[in-house]
Amino acid sequence: MDVRAELIATPALSVRSPVRLLDDASDAEAGVALKTVYVAFDTKSGVLRALWNLLLRGDRDDVPVAQQQWYREVLDEHDPERQLRLNASNSRRVKMRIGAVLEVIRSAAPADPDIEALWNRIQTEFHANQGEIVKALDSRKALRPGLDVARATDILWTLNNPDLWQLLVGRRGWTPEEYEQWFGDAACSQLLRPRTGKKPRKAR
Repeated sequence: MDVRAELIATPALSVRSPVRLLDDASDAEAGVALKTVYVAFDTKSGVLRALWNLLLRGDRDDVPVAQQQWYREVLDEHDPERQLRLNASNSRRVKMRIGAVLEVIRSAAPADPDIEALWNRIQTEFHANQGEIVKALDSRKALRPGLDVARATDILWTLNNPDLWQLLVGRRGWTPEEYEQWFGDAACSQLLRPRTGKKPRKAR
C-alpha cells in the first residue's frame, strides 16, 4: 500500500478532531487502518508530518517550499505590491488545504514532545520563508521608511500566521477571499513605502 497516497486521499484523516486523529487505533470509514499508518511513519508525529508535507507541497512533497514554483513566483515578482498580493493569494490557497491539519498539530503540541518539535519546525521554516520575501522587498528599496528586515519579517509572519486564519475564517466566518483581500491590504499598508495614485490590486 502507498501510505502517502492513502493519507492525501483520505478526507477523514485531514478533518477529524485532534483527539480522534491521535487516539483512534483504526477507522473503517477512513478506508485505511491508522495502525498501518503509524507503522509506516513510526510515530503519530510522523503521520502528521507526512500529511502536512503532502497537503502543503502536493505531488512535489519532496521539494522544499523555497523551491516550489508558487513560492518562487512571489520572489521573482518585481512589483512590491503585486509581490505581497501574490503572497496573500498563496496564503489563502495553502491554508484552505492545510488549515485544519495545522490546527491539529498546534492543539496537540503541548501534550506530545515530538509534535511540539514538529510545530516549532513548521513555524521556524514559515518565518524564514516570509523573511526571504521581505529581503526581496528590501533589495528593491520598497520597505516603509524606518522598517528593517527583521521587524518587517515578524510583521509579515504574524499577518500570515495560521492562527489569524482560524480566527477570521474559522471562527468569524470570513470567506477565504475576504481573508486574502485583508491580508494583502494589511501587508501592503504595514510594509511598503506609500505610493500615491495606485488602487489596491488583487492577485489572480
